[in-house]
Amino acid sequence: MIYKKFVRPIFFKIDPEKVHHTTLKIISIPPIKSLLNIFCNYSPDDLKKRLFGIDFPNPIGLAAGFDKNAAHIDSFSALGFGFIEIGTVTPLAQEGNAKPRIFRLRADSALINRMGFNNEGVDSALENIKKCKVDTIIGGNIGKNKITPNENAVDDYLKSFKALFNYVDYFVINVSSPNTPGLRALQEKEPLMHILNVLQKENYTMARPKPILLKIAPDLTNSQLDDIIEIVQKIKIDGIVATNTTISRNHIKSDSTIVEEIGAGGLSGKPLFKRSTEVIRYIKKKSGIPVIGVGGIHSAEDAIEKIKAGADLIQIYTGLIYEGPFLIKKIKKQLVKYYSNNSGISNK
Repeated sequence: MIYKKFVRPIFFKIDPEKVHHTTLKIISIPPIKSLLNIFCNYSPDDLKKRLFGIDFPNPIGLAAGFDKNAAHIDSFSALGFGFIEIGTVTPLAQEGNAKPRIFRLRADSALINRMGFNNEGVDSALENIKKCKVDTIIGGNIGKNKITPNENAVDDYLKSFKALFNYVDYFVINVSSPNTPGLRALQEKEPLMHILNVLQKENYTMARPKPILLKIAPDLTNSQLDDIIEIVQKIKIDGIVATNTTISRNHIKSDSTIVEEIGAGGLSGKPLFKRSTEVIRYIKKKSGIPVIGVGGIHSAEDAIEKIKAGADLIQIYTGLIYEGPFLIKKIKKQLVKYYSNNSGISNK
């Protein structure tokens, strides 16, 4: 209530990207970080989850995009996340698309962003991870630089994979952002198989291979999802992150003129919930492949719906902006009740 009544109205008067950077600075102040840890952190044993050979303290993670450069892992861990996904990281630093590039759709509790993989590059992310003071599960979300042509995309993914290998717990291959020109073409069968094959071969040369997951778009058809499932099973990667943002503008309440003025970008938040949940359910029923569910989680009920659909873990992004830092704790408390009341459903 405090966040939505007092903090959010102030934040929402300021440019979204400026607020984002200001918030990251605020939660990094040691006394603030300590207070967040006291009031927000709650990880009962009932929520422990083993997946991909990793022991997660709880199933709620921070989605990629919030901590692109891995500079605030300690702060987000204080909020009670069970895992932090950094990135999307590219081999070289890049500024991303022109500003403004984040827009609020308040009537929909949604965002449109066209950031374009803005980040300081893999070397910077690596140095930040090395400075991390807490023992937190870290996912490395990796992508290609804008200047890299698609035919050479695998080289970019391989560079970041090698650089981060000893410092992250799992990898997410991002070929589904709508904000890098041509990137989603890499979701097609042949280029995707090539990228994942090369990464998995490199992975198998290591003494202890790392879990590799694929992040997919919500805008894929069932036929395309079938191809994704086939590829994941054939190459034996470990799971799917479903889903990224959508290019669809269907079923939103905001004024169409405002939406048209904003223009291109990926839509996240409540309007994405239904479609991302459908994708999770389809993948799970078809294949049983492990899924991290993300898209439109703004409440404990949303989180439970994702889990009912088949999500093994969940991630939050836009919900954190609209609902505030106590959302994580609220979800965890309800999840404890959910697992208790459904004793036949195991979280292990």
